[in-house]
Amino acid sequence: MTEAPASRPFRLAYVPGVVPAKWVRIWGERVTDTPLELVAVDAADAPAALREDRADAALLRLPIDRTGLSVITLYEEVPVVVVPKDHAFTAAEEVALTDLAEELVLDPLDTPLVWETLPGRPAQDRPATTGDAIELVAAGVGVVAVPMSLARLHHRKDLTYRPVAEGPASQVALSWPADRTTELVEEFIGIVRGRTANSSRGPNPHETPKTKERTPRAAKPRTAKQQPAKAGKARAQDSRRGKPGSKAKPGGRKRR
Repeated sequence: MTEAPASRPFRLAYVPGVVPAKWVRIWGERVTDTPLELVAVDAADAPAALREDRADAALLRLPIDRTGLSVITLYEEVPVVVVPKDHAFTAAEEVALTDLAEELVLDPLDTPLVWETLPGRPAQDRPATTGDAIELVAAGVGVVAVPMSLARLHHRKDLTYRPVAEGPASQVALSWPADRTTELVEEFIGIVRGRTANSSRGPNPHETPKTKERTPRAAKPRTAKQQPAKAGKARAQDSRRGKPGSKAKPGGRKRR
């Protein structure tokens, strides 16, 4: 593990639609000696920002080229289809893939959704960005499927969206350069994974390991109250038969 330079803040890149506010707040409460600096990047630029040392870690969408990068998947996003508010899809709670068969489905170049086969009728040209695709939808040119967070990011009053049943989910992940796994990166990993401030990330190399084996204690002599139950039972039987140590005569009763 390498040490992060103490002269600069921890730089966290994030792609459009990902909201790191909760984790940034926890960082500010927990890591008081190093500020966190947010770096907004385009989805396609996030891996390069890490490789070029423009960020220490990044919240991005998969898939990406993982060469030289470590990746932890955090959660999946629901895919939705963005349509005009007067579209027939708005009458349903969700849209099936078969419902898209007759629609002109836009496929932006920066889409994070990976389709086995793009549903619907393909457009002649692919929009450069998701934002461009949503502008076309607002102009009445087709529909577009995106992660729900991007539909909310590009919200317009004249558009709405519906979940796509059995559509491909988008995965949001935390990534960082594999050869720069600093203590600050480890700290942020703990935050996104929900570790508490007192949780240990691993053994402390400066801490003396605790001995697991215990030295047996010397056995204490038993008191009268701790004698086995059989001995107490035997004394009770002797007291009913007579004096301790006496033997009962055959016949059962004594002659007077």
